[in-house]
Amino acid sequence: MLLLSLALPAVALGAEGPGFAPPEPASPNAERINDSYYWVAIFTGAIFVVVEAALIWFMVRYRAGGRRRTQDGAQIHGNTNLEIGWTVVPVLIVAAIGAFVFYKLPGIANIPDASARGGRADVTVTGYRYYWNYEYENGVIAVDKLRAPVGQNVKLDVTAPDFEVIHSWWIPELGGKLDAIPGTVNETWFNARAPGIYRGQCAEFCGIQHAVMRAEVEAMPREEFESWLEEEARAQEAGTSKLGEQTFAGACAKCHALAGEGDIGPQLAGNRLLADPEAVERVVREGRNAMPPIGKDWGDRQMKALTDYLEEELLDGR
Repeated sequence: MLLLSLALPAVALGAEGPGFAPPEPASPNAERINDSYYWVAIFTGAIFVVVEAALIWFMVRYRAGGRRRTQDGAQIHGNTNLEIGWTVVPVLIVAAIGAFVFYKLPGIANIPDASARGGRADVTVTGYRYYWNYEYENGVIAVDKLRAPVGQNVKLDVTAPDFEVIHSWWIPELGGKLDAIPGTVNETWFNARAPGIYRGQCAEFCGIQHAVMRAEVEAMPREEFESWLEEEARAQEAGTSKLGEQTFAGACAKCHALAGEGDIGPQLAGNRLLADPEAVERVVREGRNAMPPIGKDWGDRQMKALTDYLEEELLDGR
């Protein structure tokens, strides 16, 4: 049994990534979460060692030996000092943990003001089955990949439509989990310290394709981000962006496969229904059979981008 228990930590430590520990934080709020984790881990680790050591000592010290099972062992009387100690010490430990966590909490939960130095980017994050929709202040829409400026505060309004189930936004390197609850807006934030790709996952079991509901943040230099945001706004307005392809990959391909050849859902490639944008919109907005209404509240821009992409790319089975 002891060897089996030691095998589990070995697997965790041998796996790719941090194992038992959280990943290296890349945002101030994530750093405070990590600090709290390690502070609690110090006490819980010490308690585990003390309790297990005491357990082993008692097993050896007061073992039955050659005594018959019907014979009582030596009687042990209470120790007042010991009893006071194991009452006071846990109280002090809980107080230390609570004080530290409450000290760190404001830097985790409080959203930096928009007037703070460097400004702030605001994004609405909406959880659907089984993808994330992002909408920037200037109307730009993105699916599953959120682009963000390095060194600037980013406020996220995390929600889900009334017809959806609960999801949970989580990018471990950029902060804690936050539920996307239908009809409710929860707020969180991050400030990416360095360019790079930060990956996460929906942390609330939301259905059959929950495992593929991944999230991704691409942090880029601020000037590059602002340039991309302006160009993407013009492209989406003109209908020349890749929004349709992104929407298909996030909202459709996870059930119908990347080429529309069919998987959990039926085959789309070559289906003549794709030539009728109104019919496609009706299915997307209302759902059909086991398919949820994946785009019930989409704006016209995103719906047209999807129907154009489906007609151009999948109608002929390409």
